[in-house]
Amino acid sequence: MRLKINLGVDILLPVLICSGFVRGQKEPTPNERPEASSAPADPTFAVIADPASFVLPFIGTTNGGHVFPGATLPHGMVKVGMDTDSPGNHAGYDGDPKFNVTGFSQLHDSGTGGSVPLSNFKIWPFNQCTSFEKCPTSLTARKTLRKLLPDGSPDDFAAPGYFSTNLTNSIRVELTATRRTALHRYTFPAGTLHPRIMVDLTNDGQRSSTNPVMTLDPETAKVEGGASFAASFGPGRYEAFTCVTFKGEGYDLGKPIEYGVWQGNFPVRGTTDIQQMYFGFVSEMGALFTFLPAPRGRKTTILVRVGVSFISSRQACANAEEEIPDFGFERVQREARAQWNDVLGRIQVDTRGVSKETVQLFYSSLYRTHISPADYTGENPKWTSTEPYYDSLYCNWDTYRTLYPLMSLHDPVAFSRIVRGMIDIQKHEGWLPECRGATAMHFIQGGSNADPILGEFFVKFHEHAAAMGVSADDLYNALLADAENEPPNWNLQGRQANAWKKLNYIPQEMTAPGGANTKQASRTLEHSFNDFSISQVAKVLGKTEDARKYVQRAGNFVNVWNPNITVPGGPGVIGMVQPRFADGTFNFTDPRHCSIHDPEMATCFLNAARRDGFYEGSPIVYSQYVPHDNAKLMKLQGGLDKFVSRLDFIFEQDYFESTNEPSQQMPYMYHYANRPGLSTQRARQTIAQFFNTSTNGLPGNDDSGAMGSYAAFYLTGLYPLPATRQFLLSSPYFPQISFFNPVFNSTTTIRSINFKGNPADGTGGRVFVKSVKVDGKPYKSHCYLDWDVFTTGALVELTLTEDIGVQCGAEGMDGALPPSLSTGGYD
Repeated sequence: MRLKINLGVDILLPVLICSGFVRGQKEPTPNERPEASSAPADPTFAVIADPASFVLPFIGTTNGGHVFPGATLPHGMVKVGMDTDSPGNHAGYDGDPKFNVTGFSQLHDSGTGGSVPLSNFKIWPFNQCTSFEKCPTSLTARKTLRKLLPDGSPDDFAAPGYFSTNLTNSIRVELTATRRTALHRYTFPAGTLHPRIMVDLTNDGQRSSTNPVMTLDPETAKVEGGASFAASFGPGRYEAFTCVTFKGEGYDLGKPIEYGVWQGNFPVRGTTDIQQMYFGFVSEMGALFTFLPAPRGRKTTILVRVGVSFISSRQACANAEEEIPDFGFERVQREARAQWNDVLGRIQVDTRGVSKETVQLFYSSLYRTHISPADYTGENPKWTSTEPYYDSLYCNWDTYRTLYPLMSLHDPVAFSRIVRGMIDIQKHEGWLPECRGATAMHFIQGGSNADPILGEFFVKFHEHAAAMGVSADDLYNALLADAENEPPNWNLQGRQANAWKKLNYIPQEMTAPGGANTKQASRTLEHSFNDFSISQVAKVLGKTEDARKYVQRAGNFVNVWNPNITVPGGPGVIGMVQPRFADGTFNFTDPRHCSIHDPEMATCFLNAARRDGFYEGSPIVYSQYVPHDNAKLMKLQGGLDKFVSRLDFIFEQDYFESTNEPSQQMPYMYHYANRPGLSTQRARQTIAQFFNTSTNGLPGNDDSGAMGSYAAFYLTGLYPLPATRQFLLSSPYFPQISFFNPVFNSTTTIRSINFKGNPADGTGGRVFVKSVKVDGKPYKSHCYLDWDVFTTGALVELTLTEDIGVQCGAEGMDGALPPSLSTGGYD
């Protein structure tokens, strides 16, 4: 169907039918199914009408992945899901069945580190209390295990927009969601005489609440309330509010038989005012109701609608009434799945000759890139604005490399709204956001990494930016604020701009009141790339002097390169990024620092006391991070052969870190040495070794979809450089893959004309790109594609070979190597 987006863009959106993925229990079949996709497709392979059926939400829910598997919409604010007592319950859930369930809360983040975020406003059912006063309401007392499947896994099920579980007390729980409202369905076992449901107002993931307020209506069981909670990765706090209402499914629930307020493990029947029980100290508290059971012979099913707001409980009620006026569980679930199929279905893959697990891994990875950031539009308590507002960025340092370039390929309208929200934050707070959760600023990791995000959008969509509501002037002014103005606290926003402009690097020993003096070497590399991104926007806008200025600053990475550093056990590896003092002399950090070979076993996680100069990566890893000028990096490292041998050393000695983002581009760096076959093999070995479809199928935190977008790009045979018009090219895991872009209303297809499957271990096979044609004509490079290929809806044909020695082009082909700044690229 054709939908008029409220940005002035006429866009063709595919609507797709629904099916289900089963992990232990069968998903309910919707009564109605939307029509099949109308997105353009090549007739030689079947369109996947229900890509949601290939999504496995439980990937990465154990082993530190911290993935959220509950119910949400693409970029939904509400993420309703199960909470457990696992020490790794950052997204509430843990797939290990030994952990107890403690509630079903409305807000979560996905894939984060730090302290446990959100997990607010838990709902909990009881069917075995001997009396109202004996209900075990405290978090510790009420927790219950899940039933197990024959294979020993918990009896949980998840699909996009839906989650369910069966508890050992025989209560079945089902969850679905709209953008700001959750809908729960609790089915009690037959014969339950006193079905009870509790609202937990205060127990967030950190148990950090203060100043709770709550009212309950004894006639309707409506609960309104809220509290203040601690931010999870920063010093601030936020307020959140809820509105909870109940309805019997298939029968009239009537008014509650019993009602009351509880604190700790002590429910008090007949009380409606929480303030009568609250004495100013942090405690757990909420409301408890006993409801009328269903007529004899039927199971009692109670629907719980939970509106959420960051403004007020009144707005939470309005959100619930607006989004789910009818308590229609199947409708909400069906519409949620349709939204997921819309966005997932814009990338279509040919599954012929491809394992089902590979298809599942791809669509699951793509799915996780749309969980965050969250659309909080209308829920910003800090200022009034008509612009979109997105939160749960948590953090741009994680996501700028791959998540937003993936959105460029298939979801530019949502991308434009995120960019508009960032610009609006800059207008009101002075700098673009970096880390953010639940409206609170979080600690910066790299510093001003919104710059390449805005650069990515504008370099690729500047001709359509105004139609999508993005002001070029406002975007550029926001970038300049980051680049030129030092904030009062650059731990939370902006960057250490004064030292950067004065010295052209971040010095190690210079102290300033504006933030902790850490990560100096890695911040220098990050700011070099940030300024490269700004230079590309300046070029598009015709700001020649600014472009020249920021191109020069993009070369500042050389100022922390010490050519005299060697690596123990690394013959021929000479030269390394190192911390540098303000007087120009170098300090020394062991190149192995923060790697698995570090004699001190340091981690380089965020810590204001650290003075090593690096963040979440070793000097060896960061000495490869100059994505905009690999040609210059190659010279610093001693030329092409030493560049290749250093990469080999990093992989063979396990310095490559799949768990952290600074390593993500490393497998593709062989492209710049005209050895794309090695890039293809390293990338495929990375997928084979570190990613799979199990619950521990991620190498670490999913980092708000950063790992999902990283894996998705590898599986598509592409790798991005943000704020440019190029994608590095390898071979997809599919004989054909197509990208539908609704802004251009075009579909670009990449076809491997002699595809022969994917080696299981990622080694060898007919996977190396021998030649490339675009729309039937030989292309200028076998190593990258220009953005124009994706705007026009081209057909890209790859001829594959088993020869790993392929090159970027035939001898004498100009422009075959991917661009680098120092060799005239990105003009």
